[in-house]
Amino acid sequence: MEEVRVRFAPSPTGYLHIGGARTALFNWLFAKKHNGKLVLRIEDTDTERLKEDSVSQILTSLKWLGLNWDEGPEVGGEVGPYYQSERREIYSKVAEQLLEEGKAYYCFCTSEILEAEREKQRAAKQPFRYARTCRDLPVEEAKARAAKGEPYSVRIKIPTEGNLTVHDLIHGDVTFDLTQFDDFVIVKTNGMPTYNFAVVVDDHLMRISHVLRAEEHLSNTPKQVLLYEACGFAVPKFGHMPMILAPDRSKLSKRHGATSVEEFREQGYLPEAIVNYLTLLGWAPGNEEEIFSLQDTVTQFELEKMSKKAAVYDTKKLTWMNGQYLSALPLEAVLPEAKIFFIKSGLVDEAWLEANKDYFARLVDVVRVRVKTLQEVVEAAEYFFKEVESYDEKGVGKHFKPEAAELLTVCINALEALETFDLASTEAAYNKIAEEQGLSLGKVVHPTRLALTGRTVSPGLFDVMVLLGKETTLSRMRKAVQYIKALA
Repeated sequence: MEEVRVRFAPSPTGYLHIGGARTALFNWLFAKKHNGKLVLRIEDTDTERLKEDSVSQILTSLKWLGLNWDEGPEVGGEVGPYYQSERREIYSKVAEQLLEEGKAYYCFCTSEILEAEREKQRAAKQPFRYARTCRDLPVEEAKARAAKGEPYSVRIKIPTEGNLTVHDLIHGDVTFDLTQFDDFVIVKTNGMPTYNFAVVVDDHLMRISHVLRAEEHLSNTPKQVLLYEACGFAVPKFGHMPMILAPDRSKLSKRHGATSVEEFREQGYLPEAIVNYLTLLGWAPGNEEEIFSLQDTVTQFELEKMSKKAAVYDTKKLTWMNGQYLSALPLEAVLPEAKIFFIKSGLVDEAWLEANKDYFARLVDVVRVRVKTLQEVVEAAEYFFKEVESYDEKGVGKHFKPEAAELLTVCINALEALETFDLASTEAAYNKIAEEQGLSLGKVVHPTRLALTGRTVSPGLFDVMVLLGKETTLSRMRKAVQYIKALA
């Protein structure tokens, strides 16, 4: 069996988009499934659209997701360089070979000439296709004009009739009418290769066996196959993954919320949840299971299980899934990410975290089970670091009735008498109070929770008490008693 070599080839024009992350993920899974290699290549020839720091952001996001690559930037490999901008000489040599063999030709048509052609075809309500004006120029004449410095691009000669059928691993056979294509440019007038040309040269020289990418690239495939054949290169296998659409089935965009991995990270999503969710965008293991690890997916992954239909992107599902991971992951996996959010919030600093490691771990462990993102962990933990300045309005109406002052006073006395202030002793004290007062435990717990947190929802009350400590717990309860009396 041939060696499986796949690639992820982002263009550094911004952060790693969620669609790009899914492409990287499925290539990673396919490589791991078949003991193959994932090559990371940076397609940075479109200098007008490049953004500073995009490459480092993309690499950081991939590493954060756990999608390591076998060859490419920071790793190296024998078929580099892995930045297209450093491979111009390679493209030039292949283009020269195509020119020498008569499979490509010099095109001296200026942008003005091409625009005039475009206008003429537009007026006739025809799609624009290059008129092949320079296709039959005598070779020596074309070379002489180029040697004199006349600007030119290089175009590939393609058949003027017939069909081309491409077998897609997901969509099956797809047939293209060659009369719908023109002799497209492979080298621009500035000497830079076009996307389709650079991709073909790179995929061949990097020995890519399978090209797995988004469905939007399916229209590029016939052009690339024609280039493979013109260059005498073996054609790799193609698989085009379904589109990712917004909930309203429109094209995914910023108006639908976060669309990059970095944005989700900043909002408090965990890499394990994002990877799990992306796996389900167009692929399913064949059962009802929804929560599974990256390694679990490798064992089950089959490209044939990919859907041909567009996948719908649903942040509600992702948020739910993130909550599942947040509460179930080992605490040591959550703490490093949680620290970033607590420091960013200003509630703590590095020195405090270093001095209070055990307390912080306990705090995060208690709070994480009732929230869905790391940002919500911070928000749910604010009252451990700040005084309660106000109480939930609905909670006051329900739990701070006049008789609550007397009940809280009973609780204060019971807690004050405790020699040991831990989960067992505080819970036992409250069970005893409820029994003696003839109340359900909830009737005692709810006003206490509101007194300690200012909220009607929190982690378990006795966890909150222990984390706050005896002194703070009693102080806040006394303050609440005064507040209730003032309302009366």
